[in-house]
Amino acid sequence: MPILGIMASARPVVALNIEHLTVAGGGGGAGTQAGLQRGASGGGAGGYRTSTLSLFTATNYTVTVGAGGAGGAPTVAGANGINSVFATITNIGGGGGVFNATNGVVGGSGSGGADSGGTGGAGTAGQGNAGGAGATSGGLGGSSGGGGGAGGAGSTGATTSNARPSGGSGTASSISGVSVTYAAGGAGGGFNANVAGSSGASNTGQGGGGADGNVSDPSGKSGGSGGSGIVILKYADTRTITIGAGLTGSTGAPSGGFKVTTITSGTGNVSWA
Repeated sequence: MPILGIMASARPVVALNIEHLTVAGGGGGAGTQAGLQRGASGGGAGGYRTSTLSLFTATNYTVTVGAGGAGGAPTVAGANGINSVFATITNIGGGGGVFNATNGVVGGSGSGGADSGGTGGAGTAGQGNAGGAGATSGGLGGSSGGGGGAGGAGSTGATTSNARPSGGSGTASSISGVSVTYAAGGAGGGFNANVAGSSGASNTGQGGGGADGNVSDPSGKSGGSGGSGIVILKYADTRTITIGAGLTGSTGAPSGGFKVTTITSGTGNVSWA
């Protein structure tokens, strides 16, 4: 009888389709060197992917939401963004920005190259694009490339005063029910200006902006931090998700036959019943 009782209460493991949007953390923009007419490059966007996975109920699946990379202090490169994970999907964090003739860093999207000949960092196939190259100013004054984005490459640096090359475009998704643009690249820093890089918005995977360079700046400026990533899961409203310890997330009211769960930080497991 006890065995029969257990069998009667057991629930079968069944397949289910989970639509996901997974975005890694954006790379931080670089800081600039004091007294140097060279902008610093923008950070690349975090890797962006969306698809539908065939998974199973009563099974744990790993979720990690990658943090954005820190912006560089003066004369410091930006940090790479952190990878985001959902089940079998791993998205690569954005490349951190660079300064002073350095090549950009590979990432989900690559960071821009620095002024005076730095090439843009490559993006990861299926996740993002390359950063723009830095201006070839020979150190006389130029801007650095913008970071790559999910929708396009970063812009190339220029020798035009105050020009800030734009980061690569992001990609819009309506998986949450509202159109939101994710994974845009960070802008490259200009010269003859004196402005710190702007930070990427939280939970967008946006790259941080590179700082401006100015020959009269006695201390240099800091780059902006990359935006953290996000994982969004859409599934049939007949299913119930369990969000494990270590994750911060919420599930909206059912709509159109689906539920949507948004996970904004942490590492842990999710499962469905």
